[in-house]
Amino acid sequence: MAASLTKTAISQILRSTILITKCPVSKIPSSSISPFPIITKPKVPNFPKFIASQVMASSGSKESPANNPGLNTNLDDATKGYILQQTMYRIKDPEASLKFYSEVLGMSCFLLCFLLFFLNRRLLKRLDFPDMQFSLYFLGYEDTSSAPSDPVERTSWTFGRKATIELTHNWGTEKDPDFKGYHNGNSDPRGFGHIGITVDDTYKACQRFERLGVEFVKKPDDGKMKGIAFIKDPDGYWIEIFDTKTIGGVAADAA
Repeated sequence: MAASLTKTAISQILRSTILITKCPVSKIPSSSISPFPIITKPKVPNFPKFIASQVMASSGSKESPANNPGLNTNLDDATKGYILQQTMYRIKDPEASLKFYSEVLGMSCFLLCFLLFFLNRRLLKRLDFPDMQFSLYFLGYEDTSSAPSDPVERTSWTFGRKATIELTHNWGTEKDPDFKGYHNGNSDPRGFGHIGITVDDTYKACQRFERLGVEFVKKPDDGKMKGIAFIKDPDGYWIEIFDTKTIGGVAADAA
C-alpha cells in the first residue's frame, strides 16, 4: 500500500514539474560542445512547499504511515495496556519545586508519606530511599479524592495515572553551596527540551505568572510564534504554556 502511494506521489510530482517548467528554450550555438538546450529556470513560489503538497495530496495526511517512515500501524497486542505515565527530571530543592508546581501550576503532589497524607490531602505520594539517599515526588492533574488510603495501594494508583512528572531529589543538594544545578537540556549539548501545560487562556495565565514572579523564557507576544509562552521552574527547566483556542492558528503553517 505504502509503496503504491509513493509511486503515485512521484508520478504526480514529475508531471507537475514538467508542466511548471515549460518555458522558452534557447538553443546552444552549433560550436558548443553540448547539444542540449538550456531551459530557463521557472519562477515557482515556495517550490519546496509545492512539492510537499503534491506528496501529501497523493499519499494522505501528514500523519499517515506513508508520510512517516518507520511508523508501525500493526501494533503488538502485548502493548495495548501501555500508557505514558511519567517524565522524570532531577531537582535541587523539593520545597521550592513543590511550591512552584502546586501553587503556580496547580498540580497535586503524589507523595509516598503516610503521615503527610493525613496532614495534607494534597500530598498524595512520596517515595523515600534512605539507603540510596534520594526521594521521588510524583505530580499531575488528578482528582485526589479517588486515591486509596492504604499506602501500598496508593502507590499502585499513582503509577496508573497518565502524564505525571516525577521529581527526583538527591538528598543534600539544597544545602550544598558547591552544587551548580542540573542541565535543563536547552543549551549545548542539547537534549531534553520541555514539558507542556495546556491552560484556559495563555495571556491570562501569563499575567498571573508575572504577578507570582515566575521567570519567562518567552512571553506570548515575543518572537514569531505569537500566542504561546515558555516559563522556567525553580531548576531552570522550560515549561511551554498554550491553550487549545490559539494553538491551531499558531501552528497553522506547519499543519
